[in-house]
Amino acid sequence: MEYHNPVLLQETVAGLNIKPNGVYVDVTFGGGGHSKEILKHLGADGKLIAFDQDKDALENAIDDPRFMLINENFRYLKRFLRFYGHKEVDGILGDFGVSSHQFDAPERGFSTRFEAELDMRMDQESELSAFQVINEYSEADLRRILSQYGELRAAAGMARVIVEARGLATIKTSNQLKAALGRFLPKHRENKILAQVYQAIRIEVNQELEALKEFLVQTQDVLKSGGRLSLISYHSLEDRLVKRFMRNGMFEGEPEKDVFGRVEVPFKPVGKFVLPTEDEIKENSRARSAKLRVAEKL
Repeated sequence: MEYHNPVLLQETVAGLNIKPNGVYVDVTFGGGGHSKEILKHLGADGKLIAFDQDKDALENAIDDPRFMLINENFRYLKRFLRFYGHKEVDGILGDFGVSSHQFDAPERGFSTRFEAELDMRMDQESELSAFQVINEYSEADLRRILSQYGELRAAAGMARVIVEARGLATIKTSNQLKAALGRFLPKHRENKILAQVYQAIRIEVNQELEALKEFLVQTQDVLKSGGRLSLISYHSLEDRLVKRFMRNGMFEGEPEKDVFGRVEVPFKPVGKFVLPTEDEIKENSRARSAKLRVAEKL
């Protein structure tokens, strides 16, 4: 099964500051690229636990006694770590967004490049798919997700034409969706706008921002003091949540100060964010929008 090279591989693993006998978690296993690199830095007593909700990822499981792969969403991080006897860990790596394998499998419906049925489920057993979002959501809800998750200025008009089009015939495929949105897709910007539409639908289908928030909150409980978070985001909505959480342990507002004007925060950012080099972007176009942030538990 084809998975491309992992993004910011050396930088992300270096961000974990790995101890050879430590316990580490890769919450977005995918093709296993980051996990294989982590295992290179672990000694015989080290442990690596990986999560991936996509059943396709199970085919890439690594045959190593130090490794375990859990076929679950990372929003259940704390529950499954406790179940397997790990109350605290030394580091957590996350590479969010859609894997190259998911983008390159036409039948999964993630890519604007292919004609496919509307799906976009990262967990293929999930009930909610892109088909339901497009054909069953109210105009108001469609407008909300296209505006909030796709950051589309024409969200209201798009929601209206989708509802009009599905009133005539069910919208089952990517080409039918594209045809319904035709007036909003000028040739010179068609791909960019469609990518925003797909992003909005995908985030809704997979509850990506809710899952990310739940995961981040749990990292406060499962990381040891001095443990590291090393996280790659691909769009501003994700990165904003990661940045704010690493800075002050909150997603909105600012932490309260004590009587001495000090604030208690769970993490301290390590260095500045890291972007891929021009060479990496040439080799792997998926890296173009990647942004790595690292933080240490206080």
